[in-house]
Amino acid sequence: MRINTGIRAREVRLIDTDGTQLGIMSTEKAQALADERELDLVEVAGNAEPTVCRIMDFHKYRYEQRKKSQESKRKSVASSVKEVKIRSRTEAHDIDFKIGHIRRFLDKGHRVKISVFFKGREITRPELGRGMLDRVLESISDVAAPEGEPRLEGRHMSVIVVPSKG
Repeated sequence: MRINTGIRAREVRLIDTDGTQLGIMSTEKAQALADERELDLVEVAGNAEPTVCRIMDFHKYRYEQRKKSQESKRKSVASSVKEVKIRSRTEAHDIDFKIGHIRRFLDKGHRVKISVFFKGREITRPELGRGMLDRVLESISDVAAPEGEPRLEGRHMSVIVVPSKG
């Protein structure tokens, strides 16, 4: 934004502090009006013909804009992706334990990546890993929904689940 002497247009359409239009006038005259009120002349629309300028307290305006952006940042919740790793031959009790972790992460609003990893020759039996993922997804289906189908990437089969609405 250009302000005061930084405005290069010869003529400007001037808007007063309360929003009323004062008409088209030379930049010098508009600057004199702003100086008379001890405020700034701020270019609002530089691409318009003629350029649109407004009389306002620029520093107060910038302060309010900064406050609004901070407030919007504060209200937005950054959801991170938590990862839970399982082996293709993990015992039932350990799976139940991991499901508890997954439920806790989902309750806090996080997305969860569930990975089944294969060691050694286990990679030759990917259906065991798929069965394990299906068991986990079925047990958390009341609180989560998968984002897509499980994918096999190298020695890992993974799926991302998100908290279900409801």
